[in-house]
Amino acid sequence: MKFRYADMSRRAALSAAALAAMATLTGCGGAAPAVATGDMALGAPEGAKVTVIEYASVTCPHCAEWQKETWPAFKAKYVDTNKVRYVFRELRTGPVPVAAAGFTIARCAGSDKYFDVVHKLMADIEGLHSADPRTTLFRIGNEAGLSNSQIEACIKDPENLKASDERDRAAIAAGVSGTPTFLVNGVQVMTPGSGSGASLADLSTAIDAELAK
Repeated sequence: MKFRYADMSRRAALSAAALAAMATLTGCGGAAPAVATGDMALGAPEGAKVTVIEYASVTCPHCAEWQKETWPAFKAKYVDTNKVRYVFRELRTGPVPVAAAGFTIARCAGSDKYFDVVHKLMADIEGLHSADPRTTLFRIGNEAGLSNSQIEACIKDPENLKASDERDRAAIAAGVSGTPTFLVNGVQVMTPGSGSGASLADLSTAIDAELAK
């Protein structure tokens, strides 16, 4: 069954235009809530002493670089040890239709496979930016146990796209303007000059300070 990518592209393009207009209005105001609809989390349970929030997109090269270079050490140090609650929030970047499809497939695969799918998509970001990203999307969806018909139904479901739009709006309303963005207990952590988001050293400084309180 052939994936009608053009139809989804038109819908997602309209959504992206609306979100861009909203971004102009909201600027950098607002504040990221500790808990938001659609949150996907690992590590310590809700209410943990330290919560680290990452806003990212499967089509963001800088996010993919952070996942490759920093995530394994960060996960081993803070997530696997339950020292922090790590929350991943979606903020789609271009090409928006591909990001929307990737995140939707990850959610349709189930919460237990969500992060595995997201990480696999980021690991093959070149495929997502290729002339035919469907090959990568369907392959990774198949590896997660979804059939081609399930993937197509998942991507085309208007409720899934609506939910994805709402997560973008929430991120923009919270003042998030780029990916990846990292917050430690609500305070943004940045590494000047970094091309792949906050470094492990800077995240550790912020996290350890919060843990010591």
